[in-house]
Amino acid sequence: MSAAKTNILDLPCGALESHLESLGEKPYRARQVMKWIYHRDITDFHAMSDLTKGLRTMLDETCEVRLPRVAEERHASDGTRKWIVELDDASKVETVLIPDRGRNTLCVSSQVGCTLDCSFCATGKQGFKRNLTTAEIIGQVWIAAQALKRDGDTRGVTNIVLMGMGEPLLNFDNVVAATHLMMDDLAFGISKRRVTVSTAGVVPAIYELAKVSDVSLAVSLHAPNDALRDQLVPINRRYPIAELLDACRHYQRGMGEHRVVTFEYTLIRDVNDSIEQARRLAVLLRGNPCKVNLIAFNPFRGTTYTRPDADRVRAFQTQLVNAGLVAMLRVTRGDEIDAACGQLVGEFEDRTRRRSRYIARQRAENARVA
Repeated sequence: MSAAKTNILDLPCGALESHLESLGEKPYRARQVMKWIYHRDITDFHAMSDLTKGLRTMLDETCEVRLPRVAEERHASDGTRKWIVELDDASKVETVLIPDRGRNTLCVSSQVGCTLDCSFCATGKQGFKRNLTTAEIIGQVWIAAQALKRDGDTRGVTNIVLMGMGEPLLNFDNVVAATHLMMDDLAFGISKRRVTVSTAGVVPAIYELAKVSDVSLAVSLHAPNDALRDQLVPINRRYPIAELLDACRHYQRGMGEHRVVTFEYTLIRDVNDSIEQARRLAVLLRGNPCKVNLIAFNPFRGTTYTRPDADRVRAFQTQLVNAGLVAMLRVTRGDEIDAACGQLVGEFEDRTRRRSRYIARQRAENARVA
């Protein structure tokens, strides 16, 4: 039985150098290989003409460039695009491209499903199967970059947010490796300011991330106190807000004085959107170098939550701004194709059985109401 081939997309430059050294090659060959793959879109090793014939043969026998398959592509009227990406085990994850004012922001998934169970997120209700490999994460960037090239969009992917399916910091090693490739000039060459890792608040992993990276950090906060956040973001019961903010301050110091942590706050009608809650949030974040992204809740099938009206959202934002915070309102994009924040679901076998329990609760609630 032949050994499995190494997928080059799993390897940042340093790892590829080590791999080629193990094959008896010089480390600089890694840079040549990466330029062929990421800059020239060549995945056939025999076509890499500045490599020796022996190395090309060795790479062909031991390595591959294996990408996930696009199962479906959907387009929204606002320009948002969603790819349903099929993996080797037939699981499907979702990737979203949002073009806006000179930027092409790509929202990338990091897990098949999600281990967490945030109450306002469709992905969390789907359960969890496994972590994505580095190649499966980078493959999503490749798919979007190739689509933009076909469209003649010379900007390519300008920003990446790991805010798709999954909790990135619970797939730590593969996510870190993928972000290195996203930022490497030999690969996608995206600025560290424009690569953002999002977390629901895995505090120990924030400290670990600070040791190996200074990518931008976004934290899903969604509540001004522990009691409410325990309900909305259950991981808060393990890592409460005070510990989370300490970790964020530690991380921000490593980013530099001109960069800040972003706090994501999904506004849910009559849950966390009152003026009093805005005041409490302002007090909570006072003195933290940060900005706040406000997101009006995006409904999904089966949820009991609703979106607040525009006036209520603006009033919440105004309260934060008047308190001295930088508070931005994120415009909902792609909701007609279920591509908006919190709406991604994918298709996979749920190992946690959370999906079946959620459906059972829905049916019981529907029967009670009827």
